[in-house]
Amino acid sequence: MKPIAFSRRQFLAGTGALSLLPRASLAAGPEGLTAEVAQAQIAPETYPVTEVYSYGGAFPGPMIRLPQGGRIRRELLNNLPVPTSIHWHGIRIDNAMDGVAGLTQEAVSPGQSFTYDFTLPDAGTYWYHAHTSSMEQVARGLYGPLIVEEADGPDVDRDEVLMLDDWLLDPETAQIDPAFDHPMDLSHAGRRGNLIGTNGRYGYRLTAKRGERLRLRLINAANARIFVLRLAGLSGWTVALDGMPLDAPEKVDGEIILAPAQRVDLIVDVSAEETQEVAILRADDDEEWRVQVGFDLSGEATGRAAEPLPLPPNPGMAPVDLGRATKLEMRMEGGAMGNMPSGRMNGQMMGFRQMMQDGMFWTLAGVAGMDEAPFARLSRGEPVRLKLINDTVFPHAMHLHGQHFREIVGEVQGPMRDTLLSLPGQTTEIAFTADNPGKWLFHCHMLGHAASGMTTWIEVA
Repeated sequence: MKPIAFSRRQFLAGTGALSLLPRASLAAGPEGLTAEVAQAQIAPETYPVTEVYSYGGAFPGPMIRLPQGGRIRRELLNNLPVPTSIHWHGIRIDNAMDGVAGLTQEAVSPGQSFTYDFTLPDAGTYWYHAHTSSMEQVARGLYGPLIVEEADGPDVDRDEVLMLDDWLLDPETAQIDPAFDHPMDLSHAGRRGNLIGTNGRYGYRLTAKRGERLRLRLINAANARIFVLRLAGLSGWTVALDGMPLDAPEKVDGEIILAPAQRVDLIVDVSAEETQEVAILRADDDEEWRVQVGFDLSGEATGRAAEPLPLPPNPGMAPVDLGRATKLEMRMEGGAMGNMPSGRMNGQMMGFRQMMQDGMFWTLAGVAGMDEAPFARLSRGEPVRLKLINDTVFPHAMHLHGQHFREIVGEVQGPMRDTLLSLPGQTTEIAFTADNPGKWLFHCHMLGHAASGMTTWIEVA
């Protein structure tokens, strides 16, 4: 997996002042999911507990692990003081189950419930999270892992799910900073936390045997942080991105880049020498490498000489017919230190200053926020080539609901993904076949950017 060349100092934010997280609760998923206010010991024990939003009191939410082709039936009961909904990120499901309040369903009011019921067509690593006021609700803890198992899984000794996140806490009270509408966060790189961890816990560690082969499922659940990672004492291969298996495993030779909402499946061998550190390391904004996940070695395993085999493909992974593809273009504009475009908002043309007064700092294709008209109306089965022009000075994690896409370099189609890291000043082209009918959101998963303009939708009929 080749590293992406960009400055960590420029794009990785966060003070790293506090880096202590609580233990995660990754128990088997229940038949119900209750969204509620809970308490979690996020900061060190000498600090007060933190008030969070939670599914069933778990932090992060309970793991849902089912076989490919299985059925999810989860009733969301909203015991929060605010409306909410659940999006099943990356799963190509029926549009009515996608969980986007205001587009695919009404938000679930306090005291009310909504049942999500759908089958799981794709194996892989996915997650679920709130999609009503998601900038705030995800940051407060409303998310959890969704693992769909292959019928014929890889030959590994153990399968580990690692959810990476950060939180912005008051350093004295240990409460989540309530200023989710801060113009600095909205118009810059997004809301970055000063508390970084894995599975709800700082200093997260796993036990392993030298020679073991592990499957590591990494999920970036952070509001805006881009994780730059590398392996220490582990030799590994990338076998899937955003849930979709690669044609062949790719050796991990350098950095692993995970934008918000992206996932990567690794198969790693514990290959460290006797005194070598075994860890997944994280590059912080000061360009120092720190332990994101540590490994304690105990004992020896037989090991495997052969490289891992490819994961079995998911359905509907055929390359896009580029020769017939409809060509579209979307320019990203706005933000601090960028151009100051006018744009359409709420169906009317407005100047950038007026949009800023209304909390809108970004536009997609000249539109700030959700418009009554979709960005594109597509026929079912129609191939599409979409050129994304990042005319801003910040990166954006662009996520398409309902279908996966491939990045196009020249005429070469890359792996299937559902979230793309678009770097400032760069033009990227993606292609997909619009094979899932419905109204599908397309937005930046730096969630503050989405809340302040970078949200649109397509319609497939």
